[in-house]
Amino acid sequence: MPDTLHHTSILPGPLRDWFAARGWMPHPHQLAMLETPGDRLLIAPTGGGKTLAGFLPTLAEACDGLGPGLHTLYVSPLKALTHDIGRNLAQPVADLGLGLRIEDRTGDTRATTRARQRVDPPHILLTTPESLALMLSYPEAPRIFGALRHVVIDEIHALAESKRGDQLALGLARLRGLAPGLRVAGLSATVENPAALAEWMGGAQVIEADPGPAPDIAMLPTALAPPWAGGGGAYAARDVMAAIATARLTLVFINTRAQAELFFQALWAVNDANLPIALHHGSLAREQRRKVEAAMAAGELRAVVATGSLDLGLDWGDVDLVIQIGAPKNVKRLVQRIGRANHRYDAPSRARIVPANRFEVLECVAALQAVEAGELDGEGRVPQGGLDVLCQHIMLCACAGPIEPQAFLTEVRRAGAYAGLSRAAFNDCLDFVATGGYALRAYDRWQRLVERDGLWHLRDPRAAKAIRMNIGTIVAPELLSVRRGPRGGAPLGEIEESFAASLLPGDTFLIGGQTVRYDRLRDMVVEVTPQPARQPKIAVFNGLKMATSTELSARLLALIGTPSAWGALPEHTRDWLELQARISALPRPGTVTCETFRRADRWYFALYSFAGRNANQTLGLLLTHRMERAGLAPLGFVATDYAALIWSLEPVRDPAPLLSPEGLRAGMADWLAGNAVMKRSFRAVATVAGLLQRNLPGARKSGRQATFSSDILYDTLRKFDPDHLLLRITQAESMRGLADFGRVEEMLRTRSQIVHLRPPHVTPFAAPLMLEAGRVPIRASGTERLIEQEAETLMREAGLDRTGVR
Repeated sequence: MPDTLHHTSILPGPLRDWFAARGWMPHPHQLAMLETPGDRLLIAPTGGGKTLAGFLPTLAEACDGLGPGLHTLYVSPLKALTHDIGRNLAQPVADLGLGLRIEDRTGDTRATTRARQRVDPPHILLTTPESLALMLSYPEAPRIFGALRHVVIDEIHALAESKRGDQLALGLARLRGLAPGLRVAGLSATVENPAALAEWMGGAQVIEADPGPAPDIAMLPTALAPPWAGGGGAYAARDVMAAIATARLTLVFINTRAQAELFFQALWAVNDANLPIALHHGSLAREQRRKVEAAMAAGELRAVVATGSLDLGLDWGDVDLVIQIGAPKNVKRLVQRIGRANHRYDAPSRARIVPANRFEVLECVAALQAVEAGELDGEGRVPQGGLDVLCQHIMLCACAGPIEPQAFLTEVRRAGAYAGLSRAAFNDCLDFVATGGYALRAYDRWQRLVERDGLWHLRDPRAAKAIRMNIGTIVAPELLSVRRGPRGGAPLGEIEESFAASLLPGDTFLIGGQTVRYDRLRDMVVEVTPQPARQPKIAVFNGLKMATSTELSARLLALIGTPSAWGALPEHTRDWLELQARISALPRPGTVTCETFRRADRWYFALYSFAGRNANQTLGLLLTHRMERAGLAPLGFVATDYAALIWSLEPVRDPAPLLSPEGLRAGMADWLAGNAVMKRSFRAVATVAGLLQRNLPGARKSGRQATFSSDILYDTLRKFDPDHLLLRITQAESMRGLADFGRVEEMLRTRSQIVHLRPPHVTPFAAPLMLEAGRVPIRASGTERLIEQEAETLMREAGLDRTGVR
């Protein structure tokens, strides 16, 4: 890393004077970004000037004058971040008198502006992976990008491990061919394996900044102990409100949109001082989100309850406290959120964590220890690029002009995620795009390419419009707009079509922090009336249902199994662990701990896997299927991040045969073959690959129509073309994604010893599982009181009271 005072001479005079006029000194890592040739990956803490570092080469070159055309491309995972960066970048550009045009190019950009940018691009263009892919699909792409010198990728870690990252990697490979000599800069605050991410970029030099002061992070003291089950954190609302009152601006992060709505309501109920607080998540209307963002920037708010919509990059400089409600599930996400507070390089970030339930106390302590040790979680390697994304890329590039296969394959392999792509896999993708595959080649609609003189062309150039309309790798549930009153009412946000279909006139739900009554669905718009006094029916928003990461789960298991480490735990949690150890046993590294006990007329089998919610959901489904075959008469199960609990009429006496890896894998294949999970994965893969088109000129399929079409195609391919490319992709993604079977296999491989206990009654660890949502089947008036009575009974049987250990 260069010495700052010595190396400021590498800055052009105007830029050096600009720093001096503000009393600033460039950080060593900022100067290194200017001085280091080729591609660079900058890892610097939030507030460390990453964005300025990424644009420093552009500003330095602009001091000597730039010619016409696009010079620098900035790529962000969030549309809102492009808007924020544009505002921040405009200041030094104006101060230096550079006269640069800086423009956005996202889905929110006006059509007239997008059309002009194709003819007359700005000097600096701020965009997203989707919009970049769209621009590369135009015949004008060589002219638009021919003079490009720099690409800056912000929050690169958030893109690299997803299909959006695959899309971006392919786009970068295309850009390198259009603009030889292009330099790429990746920016991130949280990278678990810098070398792997640099490899994903195609081979970049890693620049690591001084991490700055350690964060001030701890559990938020609460008047009440966390409940035994649940995920909302409402028990701590008054404590959180008290913390908000001591800060200038607080970001309150919570993991799902539905939970955000509920916690905002809980905060509002105890907001005795009437402090200005707001709600921000992706299902709210864009106008409402922008209003909240503007109020934050203007210093008009004291707190914002948010989901991942405010995780990345946005610089709200006055934030001096971050509160995480619920376990973060991922150390990298926690570090990212901590960095939102005290957005200055020389000041420690201040953050507090509020566990939502007793198991989450353990997870939060494990996460705090990981942060202190500087250990992040993640793949730690370059993920292999998705073939469905490659199929889409082939179609988009064909929209721009003919494709020569060998040259195109060489170009694709320049993307780090596709460096190992085989010729056979590439040919499979090309054949699918050209014909639809063996079972579909008789249908004209799926014959998109035709070969002429060794080049692949679009069979029908008019298809380009429909291909561009279906660009992207994010396949979300169909969303319906929610508006107040009849036609033309104010927009409140969006809800999933499946949730809207479950509503009857008069039903109430939460959106935008308020309770509304469902009136009718008209023209794909949900019309509602505010009902502030009514009890809401909670909307199932398209929020992430995140599973605890592998690394955090391992730390959690080690914490539970090491009594000497319990000094970091609250007394009530230590007592809980000690009681579990006396009545049954504690899960430990290297073991799979499970219990069989009787309660009333049911037998319960609890397996403490700590493999994450998705894996435990899959494990529950597979084990109940195997128990059925063994004559144990399973009745149901519940899964959490930590365990699966199954109840049955007959006891599990020996779990080893049920947990046979070979038997579980065979059961997994059988289960997936005809299961809705497989069809759901197929729908997403087919949409990305272009087999399904949600958007057509002049029309749009509803979610129900698209599901119907994908189900028919899935059944057809399974019957007539079982080795179809999209079925192979779907099989792999189902095992890895929604089902997360790899975590199940990893658990059985690394924890070979099965410890099976037969406690005399429900145990301290099992009791919270029996209180999880959906477990107690009560459907009458007085539901809440009956559930409360059931909970108290369970706790007494386990040796626990409602707040601690007896």
